[in-house]
Amino acid sequence: MNCTARRQKLRAIFNGTRCIHPGSVYDPISARVAEDLGFEAGMFAGSVASLTVLGAPDIIVLTLTEFADQAQRICRSGELPLIVDADHGYGNALNVKRCVEELESAGVACLTIEDTLLPNRFGNHGTEFLEVAEGVGKMKAALAGRQDPDLIVLGRTSAVGPHGVEDGIRRALAYLDAGVDGIMFVGVKTRAELEAIATELEAPIMLGGSGAELQDPGYLSECGVRVSLQGHQPFMAAVQAMYDTLKALREGTAPAQLQGVASADLIKQVTRDASYQAWQDEFLS
Repeated sequence: MNCTARRQKLRAIFNGTRCIHPGSVYDPISARVAEDLGFEAGMFAGSVASLTVLGAPDIIVLTLTEFADQAQRICRSGELPLIVDADHGYGNALNVKRCVEELESAGVACLTIEDTLLPNRFGNHGTEFLEVAEGVGKMKAALAGRQDPDLIVLGRTSAVGPHGVEDGIRRALAYLDAGVDGIMFVGVKTRAELEAIATELEAPIMLGGSGAELQDPGYLSECGVRVSLQGHQPFMAAVQAMYDTLKALREGTAPAQLQGVASADLIKQVTRDASYQAWQDEFLS
């Protein structure tokens, strides 16, 4: 993998003036489809990783090793710069350092570390957040674990929703002071919230779980947003397609009558069949 080239490509986007929507990917095939369609980056979320690897909900039962292994499978399948949601770093600040080391080795171009208290404590059913000092410690540990300066490390917070925009800004400024490359905000819903954030931050912004007011890339670009997620519908659509196909077969539909099945040509494209055929001709003849 040429990790440096893809990291530099993504860093140029974060340092630029426009906002992109990454393609939500979850395995080598989905990453190749996103790359073939012209997406400038892929996004591999912790929630989708839990679904893909374990078939489990997003409640932090996935391990770092499982997450990093799947990220590596995605990265080595093509040249798409990959952004990953590293959740809370899988533990305390020392675990965060290890997390960054593993994900950098896996080939990711950007990762986010959040300040949510995870997994949920016994008896707690809401969202809890780290004290800012502990969050800062995690950000410093993440940066200490980074060996390639082109790897992008973002602090992440979802405090705006439950605690208000002022707390979100307070946390973001503390993490930027610790040295992270930018901030991911989850759950910013209004233009007023985003404009308040943009006024206080002089750093690249990434958004996830945004409100309906925050879907215009031109407006987002003006507010310093460089990456804005659109959700993870590709995986959900794949689940529905698999369910519908298996259901139809179980109910007696003939294979030749199934709808929405990938063509042989598409399968050859996403498996890079031509390259494998060329390698066979060169190395096995």
